[in-house]
Amino acid sequence: MTRQAFIARLRDGLRGLPPQTIAEIVADYETHFADGEAAGRTEAEVADALGDPGRLARELRAEIGLKRWEEERSPSGAAAAIFAVLGLGALDLFILLPVLMTLGGVLFGGAIAAIGGLFAGGAMFAAGPFADFPGGPPAAILGGLGVMSGATALGAVIALVTIGLVNALVWYGRLHYRLLKPALGPESQGAVQ
Repeated sequence: MTRQAFIARLRDGLRGLPPQTIAEIVADYETHFADGEAAGRTEAEVADALGDPGRLARELRAEIGLKRWEEERSPSGAAAAIFAVLGLGALDLFILLPVLMTLGGVLFGGAIAAIGGLFAGGAMFAAGPFADFPGGPPAAILGGLGVMSGATALGAVIALVTIGLVNALVWYGRLHYRLLKPALGPESQGAVQ
């Protein structure tokens, strides 16, 4: 494979990342080709030593997504980490995607229940003094506060479980990456790190 073909496939695999990041990665691999040529190796030999550019792009995207989650604990960072892990392999997609969709559905349902509980508790709290609740207005006010407290606790548990799930996926991605790393040549290991 020529330098141009390798770089074109690498760029294609990195599409969607920030242009600055793509430029830095491509410059790093251009340096590998320049160093290889200076050492008397052909472009094809350097490309073979670096490995499949599509696979390198997937691993680089995964590493970038995992780092983003570690730096930025946000929903978009979590999504980047999840998709980075899922992008490592097709088999992982068939194994992890159903599990993640099930867990995501349960967490989403719990979040909707927590929001509904907040509104129901707020309505009970606000309407308590004006409605004829069993136990009178104090029971309605306290009941409303109790429902809102329960909904807040449910929301907090869902947030903690979601963070734990994303952290487990990051751990899985790093483990997966470490397992794939020995298959890469020594030159590409330095570029990926």
